[in-house]
Amino acid sequence: MSVRDDTREVLLVTKGHPFEREPFFAIFDDMDGVGWTHVEQPAAQTLFSVEHAQRYDAIVLYDMPGIVFHPDRAPDFPEPDAGYRERLLELLEAGHGLVFLHHAIAGWPAWDAYADIIGGRFLYLPRRLRNQDRQDSGYRHDVTHQVRVLQDHPVTAGIPQSFEITDELYLYEVFEDDVEPLLASDYAFVEENFYSAARVVTERRMFSNDGWHHRPGSSLIGWTRQHANSRIVYLQCGDGPAAYANPHFRRLLRNAVFWVSAGNARSGG
Repeated sequence: MSVRDDTREVLLVTKGHPFEREPFFAIFDDMDGVGWTHVEQPAAQTLFSVEHAQRYDAIVLYDMPGIVFHPDRAPDFPEPDAGYRERLLELLEAGHGLVFLHHAIAGWPAWDAYADIIGGRFLYLPRRLRNQDRQDSGYRHDVTHQVRVLQDHPVTAGIPQSFEITDELYLYEVFEDDVEPLLASDYAFVEENFYSAARVVTERRMFSNDGWHHRPGSSLIGWTRQHANSRIVYLQCGDGPAAYANPHFRRLLRNAVFWVSAGNARSGG
């Protein structure tokens, strides 16, 4: 591909879910050939437009918008305003690449099209999704598991066929027919290995799955897809410092930034 130089400018979007800031931002400080600008939600929404995004080659989303948590009741799921929806869809039509990390797959639960853009969804509460009733999703912290590379791809370039990582895993919804699979975990994605997200946000019960039932889930933890004219990457990796420091996760993330930006006119793709 033709590029103006070997540097990529990234807009990094956070907020909506807690994370350890210093070790997370160190990933980008240490990333060769990448400059980055950090903006939190909701201020970041003003930058989701063809005009304002021109200065960036890729947008990396480590946010979780559209969820308002409460200490004494279930969360609210406000819809994004019409202007933001329109600007984001225009950005995708213009071919601007997006990388979604970890909990970003839970964002905007009241906007079904957002799940279609990513290729799946983590559900905090049981909801109807793609005309089917779905159970709330499951989570499991600090799982040491083996990741298997499913195909040669620019995002997986330089990654061994199998590697170990300690990270949080999700029992979530993956639209497998709509994504190009890149990474799978050897962990068993069955209800007994996970805890109910709804128990946490409605009952304040962490690490509970008593009486919770969820069908077996997808083992996919990384994929790509095309939405309109934009390249999309989702990586489930990235919960905490152990994952942040993993060299293979860091390589995947850098590869993803360069691959999604290769289709961006700013990068000469």
